Amino acid sequence: MERPAWAPQGIDISMPSVSRMYDFYLGGSHNFEVDREAARKAMEFMPGLPKVMQANRAFMRRAVQYAVASGVTQFLDIGSGIPTFGNVHEVAQAADPEARIAYVDHDPVAVAHSQVVLEGNERAVIAAADLRKPQEILEHPEVTGLLDLDRPVALLLVAVLHFIEDADDPYAAVAELREAMAPGSLLILTHASYEGIPLTEEVAGGTVDVYRTIRNPLIMRSRAEISRFFEGYEMVEPGLVSMPEWRPESPEALAQEDPFAYSGFAGVGRTA
Repeated sequence: MERPAWAPQGIDISMPSVSRMYDFYLGGSHNFEVDREAARKAMEFMPGLPKVMQANRAFMRRAVQYAVASGVTQFLDIGSGIPTFGNVHEVAQAADPEARIAYVDHDPVAVAHSQVVLEGNERAVIAAADLRKPQEILEHPEVTGLLDLDRPVALLLVAVLHFIEDADDPYAAVAELREAMAPGSLLILTHASYEGIPLTEEVAGGTVDVYRTIRNPLIMRSRAEISRFFEGYEMVEPGLVSMPEWRPESPEALAQEDPFAYSGFAGVGRTA
């Protein structure tokens, strides 16, 4: 298998990675044939997967703009993936050039590529760490060197919690991160769910099986289970809704959405 020049040494390019599959769904070029194969297999069951990813990104952009407009200009994006066009630092720094962004991911390709993209940007960093170990993130020199945790931070957990199994207690991880944040901090979150997918659970389950096969189980949680991540936060209007329904740019934009864009939930919460 040909190893492209941008691929870091020592990574296993025979095993698909969720961040490289996500990159493929979004039309990126930082993925291998093994990732494309797994992504195409998942799309056999859910052809609208790229639409789901686009809706995720569009929500993220609106939520980041909301954060900056609310006076929160520090961002901690965990499970940030491979930076594609319109990433958090671009959106935030377009709204406020002083905005600071710490990206966190455990995929070596995502980390290596982020380092290249962020070169020369003094207000954006990437840290190699895992959401399952919040303390590692909070103490990471890249994070502590850039963000002031005594001031409000927008914590982004976009399309990442559904890759954390209940056995790894994602609720405890999110609570630990919340405890470390200053009052007035935000939680910006999206999560996969069978609710809202325009397919039967049985058909959508085929996609879930693909992720299980590549040892990255996709955990579909209910709206009630997802809302538990916001314990200790006050929900920002309109609450926990499908991604297109969170502060759409216009009623027309909402009317033209693809049915698949409504798969799963999105929300923003604020600490008191």
